[in-house]
Amino acid sequence: MLVFCPGLLCDSRVFAPQKAAFPDALLIDGFGIADSLGQMARHVLALADERGETQLQLFGHSMGGRVAAEVLRIAPDRVTHLALVSSGLSPAMPGEAEKRESMQRFGYEKGYEALVDRWMGILLSEDETGAPYADNFRAMCIAQGQAVFDAHNRALLARPPFAELLSAFTGPVLSMTGEHDRMAPPAEHEAIAEHAPVSALLVIEGAAHLITLQRAEEVNTAIARWLA
Repeated sequence: MLVFCPGLLCDSRVFAPQKAAFPDALLIDGFGIADSLGQMARHVLALADERGETQLQLFGHSMGGRVAAEVLRIAPDRVTHLALVSSGLSPAMPGEAEKRESMQRFGYEKGYEALVDRWMGILLSEDETGAPYADNFRAMCIAQGQAVFDAHNRALLARPPFAELLSAFTGPVLSMTGEHDRMAPPAEHEAIAEHAPVSALLVIEGAAHLITLQRAEEVNTAIARWLA
């Protein structure tokens, strides 16, 4: 079963074009105030169990890639395919905690909607600000709330290393990002592809972090090839 795992402040709406193209897939509709990647991974496994699915093709976008990695860590026998999209391998980097905490304080001082606008300024490229999906993405992020933002940042700061686990995985790995993704740049995805024994690297020209929405047709084509 194909499973889509969303990122920080996101729910299934970030995969709307993929839902249309892969109607039988399981779209995880957010992770609530879960503050550990392991808790999020167990949520994914529980939803798969509810559908009676034992073999999983995991597509993780941004933080969702980290969640997919934890599913692989917890239940390696259940994961057949792994797509790490606009995501990464490394544990928390020097100075990352301070940056995340600064963003959280901004939300409390200036208001949560101001935080979302600042967050979108990091995620979206200049030519996306007027894109048809931008308003919907903003509404989705606002619906999550500051408590979710705080919880997911705690989870990301505690993320464990993943390179060794990925090197032991022999299923097909799709490593995909946008050329202009500032959160998960192409170099990060080159490292993912280098660690995975069976991998395909795709850097989508001109795209930024929200490639599932920004470049849906190319993403869907890449998914179909990865599944095949």
